[in-house]
Amino acid sequence: MKKRALISVSGKTGIVEFARELIALDFEIISTGGSCGHLKENGIPVTKVSDITGFPEIMNGRVKTLHPAIHGAILADKSNPEHLEALKQQQIKPIDLVVVNLYPFRKTIANPDATEAEAIEQIDIGGPTMVRAAAKNFNSITIVVDDRDYPKVLDELKENGEVSHEFRKNLARKAFQHTAEYDAYISNYFSKLCNEDLPSQFSLSLPLFQTLRYGENPHQKAGYYDTNPVIRQLHGKELSFNNLQDIDAALKTICDFRDKLTIGIFKHCNPCGIGSADTLKDAYRKAFATDTQSPFGGIVISNQTLDMNAALEIDKIFTEIIIAPDFLDEVLEKLKKKKNRRLITFDLDALETYIGTYNIRSCMNGILLQQEDIACCNEENWKIVTKRKPSEMEWEKLCFAWRTVNHLKSNAIAICREDRTIGLGVGQTSRIDATEIALSKAKKFGLGVQDCALGSDAFFPFRDTIDMIAQKGITAVIQPGGSVRDEEVIQACNEHKITMIFTGIRHFRH
Repeated sequence: MKKRALISVSGKTGIVEFARELIALDFEIISTGGSCGHLKENGIPVTKVSDITGFPEIMNGRVKTLHPAIHGAILADKSNPEHLEALKQQQIKPIDLVVVNLYPFRKTIANPDATEAEAIEQIDIGGPTMVRAAAKNFNSITIVVDDRDYPKVLDELKENGEVSHEFRKNLARKAFQHTAEYDAYISNYFSKLCNEDLPSQFSLSLPLFQTLRYGENPHQKAGYYDTNPVIRQLHGKELSFNNLQDIDAALKTICDFRDKLTIGIFKHCNPCGIGSADTLKDAYRKAFATDTQSPFGGIVISNQTLDMNAALEIDKIFTEIIIAPDFLDEVLEKLKKKKNRRLITFDLDALETYIGTYNIRSCMNGILLQQEDIACCNEENWKIVTKRKPSEMEWEKLCFAWRTVNHLKSNAIAICREDRTIGLGVGQTSRIDATEIALSKAKKFGLGVQDCALGSDAFFPFRDTIDMIAQKGITAVIQPGGSVRDEEVIQACNEHKITMIFTGIRHFRH
């Protein structure tokens, strides 16, 4: 008896060649709708599913394979005599190979102009049913959902006359992962459709994009799971677990500095300097001056195509990763001379979509999920709470400080001018400690804080910080407000003639 293969694919890459090889191996090909037409057009002899079922495809193809003559042929356990007898009684020939991939639902919803009706029409019903049925019955049947597996399937058929049990099991694993990912996209789409702020059931199914050498430490195994990374590596050894976390922090930070030429320098997911200027070279110099020790072995990100002047400045010390929307050809050639340096590009215009998603962390045996913190530039809600209002220049300094402190680990303090960071206090257990560190960093690297603005990611619980910074000449403060001692803090600012803004938004980052 001839072996039979059922082919019903949305993505048709390699399917004609695969089917032609199956014919050469004496398979009968059964197919549906568009797949059937595509194979016939390319000279492949095909039997229509409707000829097997005796029932026409109806409802624009919504119903075609949902029939016992198909699913009985897929689900029959060939080691079970009762199953074989049932096939015989119903005159159903078994199917040996199922080749299915699903309607392009994810591609459809990725188009912002796609309508709800168009999206729903791309929800496959018969396809997942066949995939799951064949995967369940992997002891008797081969299921293929990925065109990259066609060559190995053919190799095994040619060498052994059948696909090995171990490979069938792995193909079944891939099949269930395929349908799980498909259903996850549909589930999450309906959460958005129903305007759920947080999905009542969060589905996550991502393919392994890259196996990493190790995790945060060499004894930890790790991988990067993603469907469509927003970055592209142009040069250097493979990215590590820690590299990817740093890149993520850098991308999210630079997204808040899109209005001017800006460069940020990062270490351990924290900015150690941010600068804006009319040239990238000057922007880098300002960022670097904030802390001339930490940038060694760090990450530099630019929000514009990297030019040679900036590249030469960056190249003065060892920088592990350089990120930019693009690199001039001569810059790329220059920077590639250091083989261990990673060069990364990203799509600046796509960043807003990338950031406006969920932030996910593991927690015990589950996950914590929150919306990304994208409420940085909420100036319309800012309130001047002191007697003295900020000058135009102070307002620019306050904006820069607020954008910066949003991306520092808590407790965080950012002392800034209108175009650069001056002193940063990061990840402290008290706000006064963070302030003292920010002040000491500025002093250590020879930067004056006179007339600077100070940003705090959360409210000041006491006036002690205000009294401290007044002695150093800081004239403007931006913070969320909301402390029971807000009036005490406001009074301290008024006494020192410091102008202060309450944003009403906190930016904790743990």
